[in-house]
Amino acid sequence: MQNQIRNFVIISHIDHGKSTLADRFLDITGAVGRGKMQDQFLDSMDLEREKGITIKMHPIRLIFKQAQNQKSKIKNQNEGSEIYIFNLIDTPGHIDFSYEISRALACCEGAVLLVDVKQGIQAQTLFNLEQAQKQGLVIIGCVNKVDLANEEQIEASKKELADILGVKTSEILSISGKTGQGVEELLEKIISNIPSPIENPLNDFQGLIFDSKYDSFSGVVAYVRVFQGEIKRGDKIDLLAGDYSSEVKEVGYFNPALFPSQALKQGEIGYIKTGIKIPDKVRVGDTIVKIKDQNSKVKNEQERALSGYKEPQPVLFLSLYPSVADEFDILKDALLKHKLNDPAFSFQIESQMALGRGFRCGFLGSLHAEITVGRLKNEFGLNLIATSPQVIFKAFLKNGKVVDVSSPALWPDVALLQEAKEPWVKVEIITPNQYFSQLFRMFPAFEITLESTHSLTKEKSLLQAVAPLREIISGSFYERLKSSTEGYASFNFEQTGYQKADLVKVDVLVAGEKEEALAKILTKEKAFSEIKKFLEKLKEILPPQQFALSLQASIGGKIIARETISALRKDVTAKLYGGDVTRKKKLLEAQKKGKQKLKNRARVNIPAQVFLDILK
Repeated sequence: MQNQIRNFVIISHIDHGKSTLADRFLDITGAVGRGKMQDQFLDSMDLEREKGITIKMHPIRLIFKQAQNQKSKIKNQNEGSEIYIFNLIDTPGHIDFSYEISRALACCEGAVLLVDVKQGIQAQTLFNLEQAQKQGLVIIGCVNKVDLANEEQIEASKKELADILGVKTSEILSISGKTGQGVEELLEKIISNIPSPIENPLNDFQGLIFDSKYDSFSGVVAYVRVFQGEIKRGDKIDLLAGDYSSEVKEVGYFNPALFPSQALKQGEIGYIKTGIKIPDKVRVGDTIVKIKDQNSKVKNEQERALSGYKEPQPVLFLSLYPSVADEFDILKDALLKHKLNDPAFSFQIESQMALGRGFRCGFLGSLHAEITVGRLKNEFGLNLIATSPQVIFKAFLKNGKVVDVSSPALWPDVALLQEAKEPWVKVEIITPNQYFSQLFRMFPAFEITLESTHSLTKEKSLLQAVAPLREIISGSFYERLKSSTEGYASFNFEQTGYQKADLVKVDVLVAGEKEEALAKILTKEKAFSEIKKFLEKLKEILPPQQFALSLQASIGGKIIARETISALRKDVTAKLYGGDVTRKKKLLEAQKKGKQKLKNRARVNIPAQVFLDILK
């Protein structure tokens, strides 16, 4: 049984065809009935289908029956068996969800590296490859979408990938996830190249949690890779890092829905219904072990704990508040349950007098923040107030203290501030050479300093640069990069440290009242241009009132920008037909006075949807 298992992951840059290839695997192995099959079948989340990208990793167990003519070729390696169990994990491709890949790699022995035949090697291709090689995985290189390319393009793309992998061009497969061309050959190569799980003679159960979700009936459902021993219903288990014990309610595998089985054995990937109703006791990367009897708790945890994966470090922060103060506990419960399914998400309680009690939340990028807030709204039915997202700044005070500023509310008084610093990153951009001039013109707008240029192929180069993190994680940088290169460039980044910056806190006033949730920390040089754009966007999405609504931005009490939303106006003269013009003037004057009186008394309540729209 052990030598018939193949655990592998599909990795690639975004939109290179991972989910479509997974669809063909489902077709060929018959995992999903013809009547139920649909495009991007594993992308079951509403937001995934809405945006057309994979957000969550998706594990599934496939049964592959090998053709007789292929069986003899690898008889020695696999003892002539023709039935194989494929545990496949489909992963996201966007840079904001790279943490999903690190968790999947820890559970597999091999990886299928997919490259779009027309776009070739991209930034996330190199990043994912590096992560897989660090884990010691066997890499199978494939160029995808060959049905859309000519022979010359296919050979050029295969040579490019072969050079990166250090293999012969003949070892790179040509496939089409859409038509199925070459996919069966890929399945055969998975059997012959990717090793089966290493057999461990120890009987003590060890399972690595690589994902989890919350079920109201079963408690926490842990997604696990079994490295030794076996687990079944009724077994007593202990979570080493969480220091919590429970009894297994059910075990099984992904079909792709949860499918119960009698046991999960060594080398398999599946789920365990733990029955644990406290979400923060189950942590991704934790090790599950079996308790033989009530008195034998694990004594040497360091020896028995499996190495999980690198803990992601948030780079973007914003605060979330319930639109109704009484829903604070509901929001807290939702955040705990969401973190089970998204361990890169972090949060802690934060309180601001103007907004009440809420949570300071950390994310891996602007898309990660947008997706998370959208999921909290859709999956838990929450109406949320979200503050403006920002990176962590360091404020050095005159008394020698250093304050980490993750929210404008934490920005110190100007009289106490000695200097401020902001995080910088090393940026790697892969682009066709023909777009150099467009990129060089774009760099100054985002404070990017080019350090070096390396040629990857005759047509493509790797640009290495440094820039402030606040510029790189903004959605405008990604959009500008894509538009400047017609969608062909890609980028990756990593933090390098902090540098001095001239920063100011910009307050936003709506109808003369400060809105703490809308405040921003910006560089003094860009404060006016950035906040002007923000007010223009706010003007578009904020509902008009019965009176003229002023939107203002101020620094230290001085107004630097303003926009006005025109009042909703009823035609009070519609009922008049002719007559003295003074009658119309009288009605209009009365309307004007009424609106001014309303403006003086009214307090503008900003709908929760406005805060969510600002994130987009």
